Amino acid sequence: MAPPIGSRQLTVLREFRPHGLAAEEADGGGPEARPLQDYDYFLFDPSLAASPRPAPEDEAASSSRADGDHELFIRGNQIIWSTGSRVHKAIHFSEYSHNGTPILLSSFLANYNLPRTFAYRLYMMEAIRDALLCVLQVDTLSMYNVTGEVVSIPLPYAVSSIWPLPFGLLLQKSADGGRMVSSSIPLLNARDLNRPNKEFGLNYNVSCQSHTPEAVSKSDGAIISSHLIWKHPLEEPQATYFEERSRLSMMKDFDEKTIWTSDILPLMASYHKGKFQHSVWQVDGATYQEAMDDNAMLSIPCDRSLHKFAFRKIWQGKCSQSAASKVFLATDIDGVPIISFLLHEQKTLLAVRIQVDDSNGETFGDIKPHMSWNIPAFAAAPVVVTRPRARVGALPFTDILVLTHENDLLLYSGKQCLCSYSLPTEFGKGIFSNYELNSEVTDLYSNVKITSIADAVEGRVNVTCSNGLMLRCSLCKNPSSSLVSDCITAMAEGLQCSFYSHFVSLLWGDNDAASLCSSSHVDSEWEFFSYEVSKACAKYEQTSSTKSSTSSSTAWGFLINSKYHAQYCKQSSILGTSFLPMSYSTNSTGFHSSLQDEHSSDAAFYICFMKETLDTLHALYENLKLNVLRKQDLGSLASLLCRVASSLGENSYVDYYCRDFPHNLVEFRSLASAAALKTPPCLFRWFENCLNHGCHLSNLDDIPALMCKQKGSAVSWGRKVVSFYSLLLGAERKGRNLSSGVYCEVASGSARNTDELTVLAMVGENFGRQQLDLLPIGVSLALHHALDKCRESPPDDWPAPAYVLVGREDLATAKMGSLRKENGLNNDSSTSISVPYMLHLQPVTVPTTASDAPTSEVLNSEDTDAVYRSVEDGMEHIFTSTTQLRYGRDLRLNEVRRLLCSARLVAVQTSTNPTASDQDLQQQQLWNFAQRTTALPFGRGAFTLATTYTLLTEALVFPKIILAGRLPAQQNATVNLDLSTRSVSEFNSWAEFHNGVAAGLRLAPFQEKMLRTWIQYNRPSEPNFTHAGLLLAFGLHEHLRVLTMTDAYRYLSQEHDITTLGLLLGLAASHRGTLHPAISKMLYFHVPSRHPSSTPELELPTLLQGEIGRRSGGDNVLEREGYAVAAGSALGFVALGRGSDAFGFMDTFLDRLFEYIGSKEVYHEIFLNATIAADDQSGNTGQMMDGTQINVDVTAPGAVIALALIFMKAESEEIAARLSIPNTHFDLQYVRPDFVMLRVIARNIVMWSRIEPSIDWIGSQVPEPIKSGVVNMSEGAIDCDEFDAEALFQAYVNIVTGACIAIGLKYAGSRNGDAQELLYNYTVHFLNEIKQVSVRSPSILPKGLLQYVDRGTLELCLHLIVLSLSLVMAGSGHLQTFRLLRHLRGRSSAEGQVNYGLQMAVSLAVGFLFLGGGTHTFSTSNSAIAALLITLYPRLPTGPNDNRCHLQAFRHLYVIATEPRRVQTVDVDTGLPVYCPLEVTVAETEYYDETYYCEVTPCLLPERSVLKNVRVCGPRYWPQVIKLKPEDKPWWRSGDKTDPFNGGVLYIKRKVGSCSYSDDPIGCQSLLSRAMHEVCDTPSTSCGTQLNRSSLSSSRVDQLVSTFSANPSLIAFAKLCCESWKGRCNDNFQEFCSQVLYECMSKDRPALLQVYISFYTIIESMWEHLKIGHFPFFDSLFLSSLKVALAYNGALVDGRISSGGIVQSTFLESLTKRVDNIFAELPKLKASFVSYLGTGKWPDAQNDAVLLSWYLQWYSIPPPHVVASAVEKIKPRAPGGVSMLPLLRLLLPTTHLVGLMEIEKLQMPARP
Repeated sequence: MAPPIGSRQLTVLREFRPHGLAAEEADGGGPEARPLQDYDYFLFDPSLAASPRPAPEDEAASSSRADGDHELFIRGNQIIWSTGSRVHKAIHFSEYSHNGTPILLSSFLANYNLPRTFAYRLYMMEAIRDALLCVLQVDTLSMYNVTGEVVSIPLPYAVSSIWPLPFGLLLQKSADGGRMVSSSIPLLNARDLNRPNKEFGLNYNVSCQSHTPEAVSKSDGAIISSHLIWKHPLEEPQATYFEERSRLSMMKDFDEKTIWTSDILPLMASYHKGKFQHSVWQVDGATYQEAMDDNAMLSIPCDRSLHKFAFRKIWQGKCSQSAASKVFLATDIDGVPIISFLLHEQKTLLAVRIQVDDSNGETFGDIKPHMSWNIPAFAAAPVVVTRPRARVGALPFTDILVLTHENDLLLYSGKQCLCSYSLPTEFGKGIFSNYELNSEVTDLYSNVKITSIADAVEGRVNVTCSNGLMLRCSLCKNPSSSLVSDCITAMAEGLQCSFYSHFVSLLWGDNDAASLCSSSHVDSEWEFFSYEVSKACAKYEQTSSTKSSTSSSTAWGFLINSKYHAQYCKQSSILGTSFLPMSYSTNSTGFHSSLQDEHSSDAAFYICFMKETLDTLHALYENLKLNVLRKQDLGSLASLLCRVASSLGENSYVDYYCRDFPHNLVEFRSLASAAALKTPPCLFRWFENCLNHGCHLSNLDDIPALMCKQKGSAVSWGRKVVSFYSLLLGAERKGRNLSSGVYCEVASGSARNTDELTVLAMVGENFGRQQLDLLPIGVSLALHHALDKCRESPPDDWPAPAYVLVGREDLATAKMGSLRKENGLNNDSSTSISVPYMLHLQPVTVPTTASDAPTSEVLNSEDTDAVYRSVEDGMEHIFTSTTQLRYGRDLRLNEVRRLLCSARLVAVQTSTNPTASDQDLQQQQLWNFAQRTTALPFGRGAFTLATTYTLLTEALVFPKIILAGRLPAQQNATVNLDLSTRSVSEFNSWAEFHNGVAAGLRLAPFQEKMLRTWIQYNRPSEPNFTHAGLLLAFGLHEHLRVLTMTDAYRYLSQEHDITTLGLLLGLAASHRGTLHPAISKMLYFHVPSRHPSSTPELELPTLLQGEIGRRSGGDNVLEREGYAVAAGSALGFVALGRGSDAFGFMDTFLDRLFEYIGSKEVYHEIFLNATIAADDQSGNTGQMMDGTQINVDVTAPGAVIALALIFMKAESEEIAARLSIPNTHFDLQYVRPDFVMLRVIARNIVMWSRIEPSIDWIGSQVPEPIKSGVVNMSEGAIDCDEFDAEALFQAYVNIVTGACIAIGLKYAGSRNGDAQELLYNYTVHFLNEIKQVSVRSPSILPKGLLQYVDRGTLELCLHLIVLSLSLVMAGSGHLQTFRLLRHLRGRSSAEGQVNYGLQMAVSLAVGFLFLGGGTHTFSTSNSAIAALLITLYPRLPTGPNDNRCHLQAFRHLYVIATEPRRVQTVDVDTGLPVYCPLEVTVAETEYYDETYYCEVTPCLLPERSVLKNVRVCGPRYWPQVIKLKPEDKPWWRSGDKTDPFNGGVLYIKRKVGSCSYSDDPIGCQSLLSRAMHEVCDTPSTSCGTQLNRSSLSSSRVDQLVSTFSANPSLIAFAKLCCESWKGRCNDNFQEFCSQVLYECMSKDRPALLQVYISFYTIIESMWEHLKIGHFPFFDSLFLSSLKVALAYNGALVDGRISSGGIVQSTFLESLTKRVDNIFAELPKLKASFVSYLGTGKWPDAQNDAVLLSWYLQWYSIPPPHVVASAVEKIKPRAPGGVSMLPLLRLLLPTTHLVGLMEIEKLQMPARP
């Protein structure tokens, strides 16, 4: 019979008054100004508003405060979020809606079922992790996060209520929900919702177009559906479906009103007012195909990214004429969820018990109703009282507080009533001492009754009294003691339901110690718990004593002692533990029961109850033994278990606990006469057996049965450790279950051996280094061993926490992404996996020689003149630690900055006393310098490409272009360029345009942060050239995709030609390859010839082909060649590399192009004549008359480029043959030499694979007649009068230059040594032809070219070859090439032609050589080659305003070809960039076999098409390999999650004992052993001398450790040693610490510090205190830990675990020897041992008892009855004079040999 329920008193916290009212009064609005009942409020737990949400254990701790509730207060158009007097946030809405109630619903993340509250948590959405406050108005839903960011979303439908679900928000539409509503927020429309989520702080890239006509047509299902689900604030709401007869139909019933949902389980409760029916639905996710009804004629397009949701009815009941007034979720006494309906009419609480089946592996699984019951209730609320720390999955263990119609307040756990609560009968000091109440309350308090309860939060509730007073009360939380909580949890999980219900009734019922429950003191709680268990023991003893004794000779006794009963008990869920072998057992009266006794049922009940209690609490005892911080709790639990075991007669248990804690012997002295039926399970013994014999031979009875249960939390700590040992020592896996009987979660990833499998299991169980440090030292050794063995080369597919666990933070950061961008190792589970002391200690950073250099130092090193130090030249940001590390201490970057700076006055060299002629000379020099200065932005844009970020709140700064000069000879006087003699306006147009491009190119890709508003923010009031260039730069970076068509129209409407040019090119570059129709129409409109409406629509290739040969019209006829080149380039881009595709008009298409080139082969004259006639119809209205024939001089360049791009890499012999080079003297007269160069380039682009970087290949490009003619003329063998020598040599140099350009294009970005040397030699040769220089090159060209070729042509060829050379060496900063470029830039007009085009080439070449500050290089993909060809088009402009032959804006298209292939290694411990050797493996190609080469970071990597793997090599860093699959794809974009190089950053981890390559380039300092020997090997002299030496030595050790290691534990230990050695003279300990420090540093095992120091200090203190008779500890657990460590050492020797121990075996053996010596030197120990084995009596003295417990534990001596049983078996078989040790060893296999010898001496009589 269940005991009567108890009665407890509420703890009154305060008189309740909403905090919002006080906040309003503080703002000046008194209570008289407002009605009393025009507000609403609700309370919620602070953890719900935490960001991020705390862990369950932290949440329980945070909510345990007396009154820490948060409050949302709502009045009118105002919401106040407060805690007490502190207001967190006040939200005011400026406008009321049309019905005067703007705030329909508002809530934080609270799961309350008030009519006007709701919860909203998207914890399944990875993009939204913060708590959200949702405010529903008539037509708007506003969401506020805890940081203050707001998202306001217009609602397209009339919504009556919103409810939370685990994966989104459920919208209940009103009855007229199908109508669309208009937003009251005019500024917030679909365009604003289409912005990236970063603007709202929500990292989820979606777009919402709910107000556009297209979206309305797509949302027919959402219009019809009565319920909608909103997965994300920036997505469209989705229609819902319900399951009916295994089919899904759309939810259209508007009478099905939602009354409750859960944000933890996918459940919804509803009430149908027409059917008077309550229903419970499970929400399931379904795909679109599953959710569509066959009969529904809805045209809803399928979107694979969207998931549809269906409702499945799991319960229904007609139990009320109206909807339930409250619905909430609670838990039954066994943890099963309960949905509770408060039916106000019936004054009943209907509870529906549901079962969640997740066995299929789904997130929520199948949910089914189980049973239901009714509880009389007038009001009810969910509270957390009985088990505040317990959680059932994601659900907290929730009780039910019920107010009956008799005004009784009852606490239910499930359907079991635990106790009643009442208000205090009188005021006491302990109740209201800290609170102030009105005096009237005191008078009326004793007679009031409770009339209602509300606002329950955790264990706190508002109680309304009969006199109208509302009090905030607290239900006494029981328990706050962690030990009591663990015991209750263990009993809840281990006992049968009936037993646990009885136990709960004992705890909460009336009892003699009821006053203890009101105390919050932890010791009092444990005393109360122990008292209740002791009462149960006394009740058991009472029932046992009244039983009639039954002889063991009866049939019942025979059955009890049978093997069948023993086997039954092993499998029984009641007992769950095994018995000893029958030879060890005797009759037990505990199981004897008389069926005739009147108390037999009570006796049987208490027998099973107490035995299950013993087994359950013993399992908890074994679990706590594995936590070194719970030793005090362990001792308390051992005392209680001794009492329980003693009452049951289980004296083996009593002896077991007394060995662990001898202080329990106060009540239990003699155990010899008693015998036990079973041996208590022991995890330490199981660990030893596993290590000694393997998991398959270990005794499974040593594992408590509770640890083998599924989903248990009470003993999960021990279960995890058992599972780790099982996997490490060869247990078999069957799903989650192991052959050892426990289950284990294993993280995803491959495992090649048991060590790796153990690591994955530790990660799967969230068992990190912090948890590992809580294990006993000996137990943790085997797990440390597994981690150490996996550290060298872990598998590639492990999760990031696994890498952190094994100490490879470098691999973890590579897996997770950048630490700084993603908050790295401090996120998610990696924090719990990481080393605990690394969470609060900062790693020591060792200064390197390549640290960041201050800008001032850089400027000082560049120019000593202080006037020019602070000039903003657009390159000041380029000097970082990475660039300094890349280029070392040389001044290369400083020189590049000087060469490309346009913001400084140039130095004009003049005499000291100028004359009039000198002034003309100054102006001439300034004019020449102006040609160079205006070309500098080309190189600066390439040099600073994507090297900096800008704040979105700051305007972009443009460096100045200064054309003035300074006169150093005249104290730096300024001289301006004379504006009267020349037109300077041309310098202020295109130069400013290129300057804007350069400023825009330096901005790195923003990763979706480049907002449209920021671009508009930088838009000038009047159009200018700089902003036009900025638009082009943004377009090349693909930033212009954020602009709308309206924005583009605003730019175009300015009618500014250059702005239009920059915008159109930028939009085309941003949207390349997207087939964007609006952009295509815009660009098509700007083709001049397409303006007449009568023009027929043509295919795009045909249109562009016609533009190449278009007749001149009214446009600028001087730029016709440039127009044709642009058209040809566009045609090539459209059909890039598609020449092999056989589209229908290919033949005529090619004929037309070759006709434009000037080919004589015409195959389709009809088509050609037709097109020419069509062109004639356009009329010749221009300034230049065109004949009927094609002007080849205009059309040839564009056609050649088009053919080259169309047939790129096609390897077509036919096309290459038709692009013939003139090979006769006659043909040379009719082909322009520069066209010959274009044909050579085009032929080689077509025949791509034949390009070779050799002189022979270049020679093969020259036709034999031309080659022989040039050679003979240069040698004087023939007379130049016979033919045109100039044409011959012109063709020769153009052919050679075209071949060099082809080499540069093929090997762009490769840094190929052969190509570099070849192009460099040709450059030097051409340079020597112009003017002799000191550099010599091999004779590769004929001499005397200047005699036959004009200097302008030679200069052009020279600079084109230099550009090709810079392509090959792009991004490398090659010093030899840079010196050549610096020489070319510094040439005066006397040394060479100095014009704008040549200076542009040099500037571009310098920028290419240092592309992106050395971070970028070029690709050789088709689009990249096309962009580079357009950039290097071999017609250079003559001035800044020259666009006749080639548009200058096209020179910036190289950006399309760039790739950020720089990789930089960063030390993961210090965060500093470091040098590191990499081994780069290149895949096999048709030119070479698979090969590898070494690079030192920072370096550039090859293209993805050939890159196979990258390996960190060298002895100083831990190795790691990045394996790649060579594929013809572009390099990873910035922010790409699949980028294995993390945006060019490769995190590496330095080995302890090695310095970085910056500090120690040649490795002479990384001599750890020698350094430690010098520091630690201090000669042992007198104490005083030794103190001084140790002080010096400790200081040196501290510095040494900081130098060689950044591990916080090693550094902290070194500092601790420094402090401890200063005042001590313990030579042995100091030497031991030095050796341990050396051991851990040299092998990089800092975790072993705890192992060595703990074992050493314990054993030493054990001996030291034995000598003085004082014990530092009174338990023997440390010996069990040491024995496991010794078993680990034995497993290493026997090969049961992988070889290579982490602890020196000699150290463990020395500890063993030391302990043996201690026991051998104790004289009283033998007498105590003899008395123990003979009589079972322990020594009276506590110290002697402790020594005996140590001795028994160390040598594994069995209990006395086991020893006596073994001796009795041996004696009859003992021959005289023969040792009985073998037989004793056989019967007592776990006992040490020393113990067996002592047993033999005592038990075996001396034989004659």
